[in-house]
Amino acid sequence: MKKIAKILILISAIAFAVPKTYAQVSVGVGISAGIAPPALPVYEQPACPVDGYIWQPGYWAYDPDDGYYWVPGVWVAPPDPGYLWTPPYWGFAAGIYGFHPGYWGLSVGFYGGINYGFGYGGFGFYGGRWDHDRFMYNAAVWHVNRTFIRNTYIDRTVIRNNTYNTYNHYSFNGPGGAHARPTRFEEAAMRQHHIPATASQMAHQQVARANRAQFARVNHGHPAAVAMNRVNGHAYTARGHVASRSAFRTNAVYNAAARQQRQHQNMQAQRQRTTENRVAQRQRANENMRTQRQHTTEQRMAQRQHATEQRQTQRQQAAVQRQHATEQRQAQQQRMQQRQNMQAQRAQQQQHMQQQRQNMQAQRAQQQQRMQQQRQNMQAQRAQQQQRMQPQRAQLQQRPAQQQRPNRQRPGVR
Repeated sequence: MKKIAKILILISAIAFAVPKTYAQVSVGVGISAGIAPPALPVYEQPACPVDGYIWQPGYWAYDPDDGYYWVPGVWVAPPDPGYLWTPPYWGFAAGIYGFHPGYWGLSVGFYGGINYGFGYGGFGFYGGRWDHDRFMYNAAVWHVNRTFIRNTYIDRTVIRNNTYNTYNHYSFNGPGGAHARPTRFEEAAMRQHHIPATASQMAHQQVARANRAQFARVNHGHPAAVAMNRVNGHAYTARGHVASRSAFRTNAVYNAAARQQRQHQNMQAQRQRTTENRVAQRQRANENMRTQRQHTTEQRMAQRQHATEQRQTQRQQAAVQRQHATEQRQAQQQRMQQRQNMQAQRAQQQQHMQQQRQNMQAQRAQQQQRMQQQRQNMQAQRAQQQQRMQPQRAQLQQRPAQQQRPNRQRPGVR
């Protein structure tokens, strides 16, 4: 009983550290160690107990005080249909061995190139596939009782073609272990949405940690319980035989740990739901605020656009008016210019007519002067002629008198 109580206290203490493990799923490396984990043990896979369960390979976990301990491989239920399990792995970098926790995703990501077997050959996954909401098992690599699980198929090409890490039992990635880098498909899977290990998977690991027989310092890398048919189910040896109850745990210890774990998970789930509700409320409030702001912004933009359009219309109208006024001014200027031109032409015509009149008057005056001069000349000529003729007239007047006198002296002479 004292031993059980100690184990319960230890499990309780570990349970409070579970959130830290969950947080480590998102950052990649959760736990580090200074020495490499032992080689992977070779074991047989127990039969799948329930249709829809997926195999979680066994792996070496680490306790800071007691070192590495083996977490048996086990059949587990996925969190949702369509999700596949990417196993955890140890990777060597910067002088230490870092633990990369496993996760659930829509595709299997990179798990260090570790050949866990049973469909996890170091890269990719060949244990089965999802067909809508139903999982199809590859009976060539997974132990499935086909009498009551009929959704199976057989694909042995993966066994013939899988030559990567086939003949080794490396448990870590790095010098002295597996040498692999993520493929582009694995990198794409690593960027997808992930779900951390479920509560039953974490309880399974914590029970393994509470069992001293699972530690490498005790079993020297050969644990007695290497696999289980389900969480809180039967433990199996490396040869596939059912192990004794003391080989892995007692039901009381497991049930107490499971209850403690479930209570803690329920509390964590409730807290998470409360947090999610608060976050959802905040998000809704933020969305409403964003919607209102967006609506206000859209209204302002519409008002600004309407005002801009009005200003543009007014500017266009003003430009049209200015253009019309300019055209009118230009027409007026043209009319005024025409009037000025007509007036100038009339003035020129008047000046020309005045000049012609003046010329005609001058010509008339000149003609009158010439005629006057001619008259005067004629009068002068007449006066001269008269003056010249006056002596002749006088002579003529004297001649008749002289002619008459002899006749008087000679009467009878006619």
